[in-house]
Amino acid sequence: MFDEFSEKMPFNEAVTRAGLEHALTGKNDTEAIKADFSKIFESALGHAYQLYLTSEERAGNEVLNGYFKTNPSAPFGDLNKFFQSIAQSRKTRAGKAFENVIKALFKKCDYPFAEQAVINGKPDFLLPSKEHYNAKAMDCIVFTAKRTLRERWRQIVTEGTKAYGFFLATQDEDLTATQLKEMAANKIFVVVPQNVKAKIPNYVDANNVISFEDFFEDYLDPAVARWKKQGVI
Repeated sequence: MFDEFSEKMPFNEAVTRAGLEHALTGKNDTEAIKADFSKIFESALGHAYQLYLTSEERAGNEVLNGYFKTNPSAPFGDLNKFFQSIAQSRKTRAGKAFENVIKALFKKCDYPFAEQAVINGKPDFLLPSKEHYNAKAMDCIVFTAKRTLRERWRQIVTEGTKAYGFFLATQDEDLTATQLKEMAANKIFVVVPQNVKAKIPNYVDANNVISFEDFFEDYLDPAVARWKKQGVI
């Protein structure tokens, strides 16, 4: 059943693209996108998620209707496995959409980066390039996107050990003050939408929790100016 369900679902890229088009309506200027990045980012993800849920309901109904026609006494185990597979797929697709929206908006803002570059690990984005990292690791920025974290941030600490800074984008609202202090000790900045930074006391008090807008203004844009001056980009 799940294979049939998957065939009826739209590709993740198409759903993400539709979400971005919705969020970027009337916003094509690079500086305007950077200034309002958090809202655009959340709007794109929210719209994409609603499109996914609509497609999920349609595809699920079609599969179940067909299944019950040939299996009127459907075993509970079959249905349970089907719904578990859908739930797991939803989580996987949400994580990929999170990364894809950031990638698309980085491109919209003309930021140079390498995707999934193999260094000490494989971060989602290495700015400005793997070549510059090999030549001047301390002059580079490592940026990884994880929709939720729990303890997974520990697995990626080594990816940015030689870089100027390691930036971890997330929507996770449950990081404790202790976890944030541990991250700070490992030179990890947590990048979140503005409203997430503003509403959670732990995040307000942590110097290593910054908004997307702060990341651009205080870290990435100065680095881009430096790379242009060096002739790297």
